[in-house]
Amino acid sequence: MQVYKFGGASVKDADAVKNVTTILKENSTNEKVVVISAMGKSTNELENVVNLYYANNAAWENALDGLFDKHVAIMKNLYTNGSFNQAVEDVKKLIESGREFLKHNNSRNYNYIYDQIVSLGEYISTTIVSDYANSIGLKNTLLDVKQVLFTDNAYTEGKVEFKKTEEAIAKKVAELVKTGFVITQGFVGSTPEGFATTLGREGSDYTASIFAYSLNAERMTVWKDVEGIMNTDPKEFPDAQFLSEITYHEAIEMTYYGASVIHPKTIKPIQNKNIPLEVRSFVNYSKRGSVISANANTSFLPPIIIWKRGQVLLSFSAKDFSFIAEDHLSKVFATFAENRLRINMMQNAAISFSIAVDFKKEKIDNIVEQLHNEFSITRNENLSLLTIRHYNQGIIDKLTQNKDVLLRQISRTTIQLLVRE
Repeated sequence: MQVYKFGGASVKDADAVKNVTTILKENSTNEKVVVISAMGKSTNELENVVNLYYANNAAWENALDGLFDKHVAIMKNLYTNGSFNQAVEDVKKLIESGREFLKHNNSRNYNYIYDQIVSLGEYISTTIVSDYANSIGLKNTLLDVKQVLFTDNAYTEGKVEFKKTEEAIAKKVAELVKTGFVITQGFVGSTPEGFATTLGREGSDYTASIFAYSLNAERMTVWKDVEGIMNTDPKEFPDAQFLSEITYHEAIEMTYYGASVIHPKTIKPIQNKNIPLEVRSFVNYSKRGSVISANANTSFLPPIIIWKRGQVLLSFSAKDFSFIAEDHLSKVFATFAENRLRINMMQNAAISFSIAVDFKKEKIDNIVEQLHNEFSITRNENLSLLTIRHYNQGIIDKLTQNKDVLLRQISRTTIQLLVRE
């Protein structure tokens, strides 16, 4: 059993979909689950639909229609036979289900609305790929991930119920792979009531690792537009270096600090069962990629550079000018936990406590509202968090030149700097 994951860039248009089916044909000897993300920028376009709807802007319907038209254009370039009409009808049903939901929805819970609509992107892409694969004789079954991946009710950040999910995946997939490989949606789960939840942006990697864990897979492969794992973003640093292998520990550290190569939650499930994860290029798909495993040799790693932009620095001071002590910190941490806002960096001083977080306006506003009676709170926006693992002074100087450093933390292997660029 193997688990493949294809991201949005790998299915962005008709040629990309054909490329994916070529990869599946050439690797068709194993039982396989294929997890697929929304096509191209569909998630962003569906977010726009949600934002227009939430603002009571009737243009949301036109935005939804525009998304449908883009997918129809992709399908026109895929099909040369009668399968086109059926594929369009399948996608139209999904679009109309979103339209009907928004027309009859009475909730003002943004995160709930977001998950019901944005999850459509994964359903549309998997429907198109599955229908096309079947039309060219590549037998597969389309599995609705909500039937097997269960979460709590934390919309946009669903927490997976692992035992129930593991049992459901193992049972369902064992039946389906008898007649071909299985295609399913990434990023999406189901609440106890059957509503869609999402696992956080880029959460399809995590979905794939949950399937790998549940199926005791031999290997998990993430197909990307880069040759493998690099020591930094090659789009920003043309001299980025290829890493042929890294350990689970190194991968967890990289993703924790914001490396975009895989979703931060991906590693734990596969590490728990010692399942290797390979990151390969869907462009040069015959070339081996980077492997994440328990025993990788990482003694010669170069500096690993991670920029996490769009950061907000929140500083809390007690209004009575008292020291920031454990009772203050417990209230701050509890409020962040309640709002499911992850802390990227924190620093304590005598009368203040500073925290760097991603810019998630609604969550930040809620936290400020909950704590403003007890604390004086200042906020600095439009910051960037620079993390360098296996650093040296030369690389620190180079990357911080002409930048205002607001916070700095350093350990034996890692330095973090919150900067204004």
